[in-house]
Amino acid sequence: MEIRPVGDRALLLETDAPHALRAAVAAAGLPGVTEIVPGARTVLVVFSGPFGDAARRLADLEAEAADVAGRLVEIPVVYDGADLAEVAELTGLAAAEVVRRHAAAEYTVAYLGFSPGFAYLTGLDPALEVPRKATPRTSVPAGSVAIAGPYTSVYPSASPGGWMLLGRTDLRLWDVDRDPPSLLEPGDRVRFSETVSGGA
Repeated sequence: MEIRPVGDRALLLETDAPHALRAAVAAAGLPGVTEIVPGARTVLVVFSGPFGDAARRLADLEAEAADVAGRLVEIPVVYDGADLAEVAELTGLAAAEVVRRHAAAEYTVAYLGFSPGFAYLTGLDPALEVPRKATPRTSVPAGSVAIAGPYTSVYPSASPGGWMLLGRTDLRLWDVDRDPPSLLEPGDRVRFSETVSGGA
């Protein structure tokens, strides 16, 4: 793990396990920490004042992070997405095999972005990696389960989007009346399960 200062009130940790390291930093209760922001391969730790010897203490957390496992969230999916046939054609797989492979993997929430509650999930079968649509949709329905490049995700709210749609879920990924509002948090593990229409 590499640690670099960002000004005099933040440290950037470069790591191959940002979700686990984020959890370890949060559990450590270091004084002065006001924010912990995970990225694809980094964790930004922000302090209320000068971080002092925090770099040394953070370096000691790397070993602890290896033992951290996020909670498991299961998401039922009706695999009837508008782009399922196109994904099958692009990958050279039958549509049923696309569904099987997507539901067989266990994913990790790498980070949140794009819109509130939109989680970038890593762990997608490489055989399912496809590009975004050449022309994005002006509106993708909330609950749409999609893939693009090495990621899969669920659209938490209706929004424009160019990811390939595989299916849909009735779970609410973003709810302002819930604490926290996002169903998924960095470090969570996610599994998708195939269900029939009306049963999600």
